Amino acid sequence: MSRLRTRTRPPLTLALPALLAVAFLLLPLIGILVRTQWGELGTHLGSPGVVEALKLSLLVSLWALALSLLLGVPLAWLLARVPFKGKALVRSLVLLPMVLPPTVGGVALLLGFGRRGLLGPWLEETFGITLPFHTSGAVVAATFVAMPFLVISLEGALGGLKQSYEETAASLGASPVRVFFTVTLPMVAPGLIAGAALTWARALGEFGATITFAGNLPGTTQTLPLQVYLLLQDQPEAATSVSLLLLAIAMAVLIALRGRWTGTPVAREAAGAPPVIDESPGPATGPATDTDTAPLSPSASESAGHEAGGHWPLHATVTGFNQLTLDAAPGTTIAVVGENGAGKTTLLRALLGLTPRAHADLRLGDTDVTALPPHKRQVAWVPQDGALFPHLSALANTAYGLRARRVPRADARREAQAWLDRLGVGHLAQRRPAQLSGGQAQRVALARALAARPRLLLLDEPLAALDQTTRARVRHTLRTHLAGFGGVCLIVTHDPVEAVSLADRVLVLADGRALQDAPPSEVTRHPRSPWVARMLGRNAWPGIASADGLALAEGGRLVVAEVLPEGAQALAIIAPEAVSVHRDRPGGSPRNVWQGTVREITAVGSRLRVLIASAGAPDLVAEITPEAAAELGIVDGAEVWTSVKATEVTLVRL
Repeated sequence: MSRLRTRTRPPLTLALPALLAVAFLLLPLIGILVRTQWGELGTHLGSPGVVEALKLSLLVSLWALALSLLLGVPLAWLLARVPFKGKALVRSLVLLPMVLPPTVGGVALLLGFGRRGLLGPWLEETFGITLPFHTSGAVVAATFVAMPFLVISLEGALGGLKQSYEETAASLGASPVRVFFTVTLPMVAPGLIAGAALTWARALGEFGATITFAGNLPGTTQTLPLQVYLLLQDQPEAATSVSLLLLAIAMAVLIALRGRWTGTPVAREAAGAPPVIDESPGPATGPATDTDTAPLSPSASESAGHEAGGHWPLHATVTGFNQLTLDAAPGTTIAVVGENGAGKTTLLRALLGLTPRAHADLRLGDTDVTALPPHKRQVAWVPQDGALFPHLSALANTAYGLRARRVPRADARREAQAWLDRLGVGHLAQRRPAQLSGGQAQRVALARALAARPRLLLLDEPLAALDQTTRARVRHTLRTHLAGFGGVCLIVTHDPVEAVSLADRVLVLADGRALQDAPPSEVTRHPRSPWVARMLGRNAWPGIASADGLALAEGGRLVVAEVLPEGAQALAIIAPEAVSVHRDRPGGSPRNVWQGTVREITAVGSRLRVLIASAGAPDLVAEITPEAAAELGIVDGAEVWTSVKATEVTLVRL
C-alpha cells in the first residue's frame, strides 16, 4: 500500500507571489553569474587596484568588527538584562542605521565627527585625530552601519538564555563580570558568532556612509565596494568580477551561519559517550554503600562550609510580598510548602538578594549579609532544573564555585572530584550535562552547591523533574549529605514525602506569610492549611464552630466530638481511611452521612482512593480496598453513600 501523503498543496494565490518574490531576488544574482567573464576573472581580481582595495577592505572590516564587539556586546547585554527608562529609545537608536539611507548616515557622521562637527574639533585639538578622509574614518563609517547586526543578534540570544544560569553562578560566588565571561558569553556563543559574522560581512560591503564621510582615496579609504563603483564607469567587466567576489563572500557567510542569526542560544551536546540513563554509582565510585549511604566524613563536613568546622545559624526578617521571620540553628533543614503563588520561590530569591518583590535582612552566623551582593553572601542555590552549565563538564561545574572564590585550579578540581565521588557520580566527572540522566544531573548540581562552601543552602524543588524511583534514590542521597552541612538548608517542595523525610521543620506559606512553622509530625497531625492537609492526603474542610458542630465554608454542616467556642474558625481534618462507603444509606451510629457520586478512582499502593462529590458537603476522598470496591460496585459515576463518625474528625483552630 502506498504511503499516505500528509503534505498539502499551497493555495495558488500564495504560491505564485512567493515564487515571483524568489525570482525577483534571484534574477540579479544570476545576472552577475551570466555576465562574469570567467576567463578574465583571475586577471581582474589580481589587478593592483583591486588587491589594494581588498586589503584595505579587510583591514577596515576587521577593525569595525573589533570596535563593534567592544561597544556592541555590553550594549546588547544592557538591553537584554537591565530594565531602565528609555530602553525603547535606545533600541530604536541601535536599529536606526539599519533603516537609514547610507549617504544620510555619512552626512550625520560628518556633522558629528567631521572637522566642523560637534566632536571633530575637540578630537583634532586634543588628540590630533582627523576622521574624515582617513582610514579611521572608513572604520567609523563601517562600524556605524554594521554594529546594529551584532547588537540585535546578541540581544536575541541573551533574551533566550534562562537567567537561572547566571543567577546560579552568582550564588556560587562569581562576580557579575566573571558570570558574564564564564557563563553568559559561552552560552550565547552561537548568537555572538552569528552577529559577528554578519557585522563583518556588512562592514566589508559598506559603500554609502564610507564615500560620504571618509571619501574615496586610493590606499586610504577606497575599499572594495568603492573600487566596484569606479570600475563600473570604465571597466564594467572587471566591476562584475569584483562584485562576484563580494557576492561569494556574503553567500559563504550566510551558508556558514545556517540561520543562526535569529539569536536563539544553542545547547551544544558535548562529544563523547551517549546520554546515560542508569543511576548506578558505577565502578569508579565503588559500591553504593560507600558513596550513597555513608554519612559525611569529618573532612567532608569541613569542606561543606567556608571554614573548617563552621556552623552558621540563620536569622532573616523578610518584608515586601513575603512577610515573615526565620530563625534556625545550624544543621536545620526547613521544607517550604504552600500553594502556587504562596511566595516560596520569592522567599528563596529574597534570601539570595535577587528579587525586588521582597527584601531580606539576613544574618548568617555572626555576619550580616543584607547589604552584600548575591555573589558575596555565601548562599548557594539549586533551582528546579539544576541549571548546570551546558558548556562545562560535571567536574568543571562542581569546581566553578571554588574557582570563583580563587581556589587554585588543581585544588578546586581535587575537591570537586571528592564531592562528586561522595554523591556517587564521580565516574561521570568528564561528561557534559546533556550526557547525564535527570538523577545524575541533580547530584552534580547538589555537589556543585555544597562544594561552593555555602553558609545557607537553598533548593527549589530539586527532585520535581525526576521519576519516582530516581526521586527516592536522590532523596536518600540528599538526606545523607545534608546531615554534615554546617549551615541551614531550605527546600521548596510539593511532595509530602520530601517534606516529612528531609526536613526538621515545615514552613507553610500562604500569600507570602507563614501560616505554620513546626516539626513535620506536628504539621502532619494538625495542619493549619487546607492545601497542606490535602497534600498530606487528608480531607480538609474549613468552617466556623457552632453549637452543634461546624458550619462548613463550602456549605453543609459537620458534627464533631470536640467542642470549640462558637464562632471560632477551624479546619476539620478527616483521614481518607476514616470515611466509610456504602451502596445504601447506612444505619447505626454515624452522625455525618451524605449521598454522593463517584468522580475519580486512583490507586495508592495496595488501596484505592475514591473521590466522591456530594450536594450536601464538600468533595470527600475515601480510601478502600480493591475487594471492597468490587463488592460495592464502585465505578466512575456510581451513586454511593458516605459516612464519618464524629470521633474521627480532628479540629485545628485557625
